[in-house]
Amino acid sequence: MKAHDFRGRAPVYQTVVFSLLVLIVLIAVVPFLYVLLASFATKQEILTRGFFLIPKVWTTNAYAYLMENRNFLKSFQNSVVITATGTTISMVLTTLMAYGLSKTWLKGRRILNFLVLFTMLFSGGMIPLYLLVRGLGLLDSYWALFLTGAIAPFNLIVIRSSFQNFPMEIEESARIDGCSEFGMLWRIVIPLSMPVIATFTLFYTVDYWNSYFSALLYINQSDRLPIQVFLRQMLIQPSENMGASVEGLEFSPAVRMAAVVFTAAPLLVVYPFLQKYFNKGMLLGSVKG
Repeated sequence: MKAHDFRGRAPVYQTVVFSLLVLIVLIAVVPFLYVLLASFATKQEILTRGFFLIPKVWTTNAYAYLMENRNFLKSFQNSVVITATGTTISMVLTTLMAYGLSKTWLKGRRILNFLVLFTMLFSGGMIPLYLLVRGLGLLDSYWALFLTGAIAPFNLIVIRSSFQNFPMEIEESARIDGCSEFGMLWRIVIPLSMPVIATFTLFYTVDYWNSYFSALLYINQSDRLPIQVFLRQMLIQPSENMGASVEGLEFSPAVRMAAVVFTAAPLLVVYPFLQKYFNKGMLLGSVKG
């Protein structure tokens, strides 16, 4: 194809690409906008008006109701505890194991790397894992969530690859100055690898905050369930089974919309602060052969 032919078709190509991107953005944004704005609408308007983006009557009753609902607040608190503790445990264990596997002098390194890759491709299955958790006496304990998801193989492999790309000259200088392996990891490697650390901290945070099936499988006590399980129960069960209600509100559509917004809000708040590390972290941690 000649150059002038391509230049002649470029505006058409750009228009098509731009239109597709706008369509994709609308598909992703419009449902969220509807949920957000409908949470400020009245129950009657949601039930009678159908789809809308701008409520005729604005009210914060749905949010006030959720803030007074003990079960909702307890499940939200449970999710905060699960996410904060689980993310810390996962990042500490993943970082330590990745740093060890990045050292070529480690005996048995190839076998360990193979086992990590094997667990990423194959799993023992849900039933054996449940039997193991039950045999360890971890049912109805958050440790069932922490230990079964402590190290994600993909995250480990990428962080390990990032540590392998770390300049050897800096490590040799640190050893000459008498720095231990733990000191080198804490004072040198981690500070210089913050894009990778921040990126996978975000990954683990999202996984733990959105934990639903694992919590449903291992946690039986209702007062220990995370927000995602409570949200599911709120959407499918009548309000009288979910605790005290305020007359006229209960778990109305507006309250359900507000609960979805509350559930998504923490991640939407955290993500902008870590976004600047995301692309750089994935690039630095790209797997090399």
